[in-house]
Amino acid sequence: MDNYFNYFTEIEERYQKRRGTGLLLSTLDWALIETWKDAGIPLEAALSGIDTTFDKYDRRPRQTRKINSLAYCAQEVLAAAEDMKEAAIGTQDERQDSPAPAGMTPEEIGAFLLRNIQALGQIKSPAQVQAVAQECSATLYAFAEAQRAGALAGGTWAIGELEDLERRLTVLEEKLFAALTVVTPEAELAALRAEADRAIGPYRSKMPGFQIEQLRKQFVHKRLFEKAKIPRLSLFYM
Repeated sequence: MDNYFNYFTEIEERYQKRRGTGLLLSTLDWALIETWKDAGIPLEAALSGIDTTFDKYDRRPRQTRKINSLAYCAQEVLAAAEDMKEAAIGTQDERQDSPAPAGMTPEEIGAFLLRNIQALGQIKSPAQVQAVAQECSATLYAFAEAQRAGALAGGTWAIGELEDLERRLTVLEEKLFAALTVVTPEAELAALRAEADRAIGPYRSKMPGFQIEQLRKQFVHKRLFEKAKIPRLSLFYM
């Protein structure tokens, strides 16, 4: 899948194209894409689900309300992912050895990691979060050095190698999220969960319970990172 790491961009562009406007995605929309990514839903399934949702909407005799959120597409995305599951089983090993997509050279990845190191060094957070941020910066620096060595050697990465790096970056994000959760007052966390529930409310009937809980967590995750000015470390945010 050549555009694997363009997951967010591809989904955003397809949604905006089908809706016919440049409407910016909401916090809920970005959190939903995170849940799809974390659940391993293929990009093709997400795009197919969006198209199916809009195709059905376009066939309605009366279109009094716009599709104002990606959450409206949730059912069709999950259905498309289920339909593709069997076909994906036989292609996984092949994708592990395929070349990295455009924009994923060692130089570019190294620059992305160094930008995040710099951003982590500038955050204003309690000492506990600062300590975790410093640990993460040291790990990111080691990753950046590996990318630098690969660039000097004229090497390129396969998708499987990038996915391994992505898993390690995800672990760092989870450590930062855990530290932020510990130092954030309970009242503030409760308020964020309430904000998430209000945003999810109109679309609850379109999502299974497990996805609602994941979506709530991602919503809070995104809000806490934004408030603390902590960068997203995932390669999906390059």
